[in-house]
Amino acid sequence: MTITTRKAGLSGLAIFGVAALLSGCASAPESGGGSTGGADGALDYLPCMVSDAGGFDDKSFNQLGYEGMVKAADELGVEYKKVQSDAETDYAPNLTNLVDQGCNTIVTVGFALAAAAGESAAANPDIEYVSIDDVVDQDFDGKTDQPNIKPIIFDTAQAAFLAGYAAADFSKTGVVGTFGGMNFPTVSIFMDGFAQGVQYYNTAKGKDVKVLGWDTAAQDGSFTGGFEANDGARQIAQGLIDQNVDVLLPVGGPIYQSAAAAIRDSGKEIALIGVDADVFETDPSVGDLLLTSIRKAIDVGTYDAILAAGNGEFDATPFVGTLENEGVGLASFHDFESKVNPSLQGELDEIKAGIIDGSIPVTSYLAG
Repeated sequence: MTITTRKAGLSGLAIFGVAALLSGCASAPESGGGSTGGADGALDYLPCMVSDAGGFDDKSFNQLGYEGMVKAADELGVEYKKVQSDAETDYAPNLTNLVDQGCNTIVTVGFALAAAAGESAAANPDIEYVSIDDVVDQDFDGKTDQPNIKPIIFDTAQAAFLAGYAAADFSKTGVVGTFGGMNFPTVSIFMDGFAQGVQYYNTAKGKDVKVLGWDTAAQDGSFTGGFEANDGARQIAQGLIDQNVDVLLPVGGPIYQSAAAAIRDSGKEIALIGVDADVFETDPSVGDLLLTSIRKAIDVGTYDAILAAGNGEFDATPFVGTLENEGVGLASFHDFESKVNPSLQGELDEIKAGIIDGSIPVTSYLAG
């Protein structure tokens, strides 16, 4: 799947957001969990999950999705299966593997699995699918392609807007930066919301904090070309550091680890912003660098979907995480609590309320 393909789908996603939402050698599956379904009156239900290439220990959205499934399976008293994808070529065979294992609900983690998920769902209409981070609209008609797919997606721009405002307020150099894995909508939504928040700060405070790594007008920016914590990601982070940024937002699973390494090597006072999870909690090794994290409640959304499906109440209605329903949010400042301006949290609370009531507009492919 190319960047061009995904960017071409942006208009379809926007229609979906306004019209519908607001109204390979694959790995063998791993089992876990509680009671075996069907025995002694136990629930006859098997939830399963396929990761993207980031893996289940990415300290980010794969891990959050997995934790949500495990919690639901434990509560239901059933086993679960998970299979990790190490490359794009693993997606389809991994899904076939889980279908053959008798899974009742299959969760696909990440937009990269959308095409494979859509094909698998079409071929297996009796199996329920949960798609994290993609509406699975491969024909771009504004609707999920199959009726047995439940999308769990997030208007992350709202929380990223708050992070951008906080970054601009914290910055001493007047330059903040961001970069992503690939220019997919679910990545760029962070970067664009972040830039909008910085601009809002500049307008409100009469400042001129610059954003490097994202061009709002062009809807393009700095990308590593993948989602691995590698030397390429580190070089992009270093390039931004060399341009005097003192707050850095990497968007793309584990690529934040490369950014953290570049920050430590620089010897400069540079704050990191995490994404998806509260990275302060999921990866304490970078906790001292974290200003905050832009959170997506992937674990909660997955838990709710699996719990409902296990109880025979699967609902394909898309879940859209927002500030209002707490599907997205900003983590606390943790170790930076004493370093930020005392007035900042109060200002963020007011902005959050404005975003929720619509008086402060935040644009995204989900909100228009």
